[in-house]
Amino acid sequence: MTVSAGNEPGSWNTLSSEYLYRRPWLTMRQDRVRLPNNRIIDEYYVWEFPPWCNVVALTKTGEFVLIKQYRHGIGMVHYEIPAGVHDQPEESLLEAARRELLEETGFGGGRWSPLMKLSANPALQDNISHTFLAEGVEKIGKQSLDATEEISVHLATREELRTILRKGGMIQALHVAPLLKYLMDTEQ
Repeated sequence: MTVSAGNEPGSWNTLSSEYLYRRPWLTMRQDRVRLPNNRIIDEYYVWEFPPWCNVVALTKTGEFVLIKQYRHGIGMVHYEIPAGVHDQPEESLLEAARRELLEETGFGGGRWSPLMKLSANPALQDNISHTFLAEGVEKIGKQSLDATEEISVHLATREELRTILRKGGMIQALHVAPLLKYLMDTEQ
């Protein structure tokens, strides 16, 4: 990796903030900011979200635990990894990820470790997506879905997952990236 000899970008200074909209799943604020070069941006918009938790889960036999569900924003059904919002302050991120895996798939147990942190859009969103790796999970219960969720569970071999990814069967970028990282890190 080549290291740049130039100056590193500096942080912006928030001069004021005003909330324009506050709902449980939609919070938007307008900031007035000063850039390191002293320029002022009077209207900079930020979407606030709680952290997100994702799980790359593998069974004891090495199959990936995937889900399929409808996403209204794009009006389509695709494969995803189990995921959810860290919206219970008493829970750690790891506890939230374990809960989401169990609720969405009925799978649990195994060995857990952090895999990756990502930002969906660091220019406009303030949250981070935390992906955990859960190895050796097994079916320990039934799905416990929210009233708005219809989720089917699918087990995929490594080669089946590669095919799903190659053919565009999974398009959620925050789910594809950790799977690709896992596949690259564990190549033989």
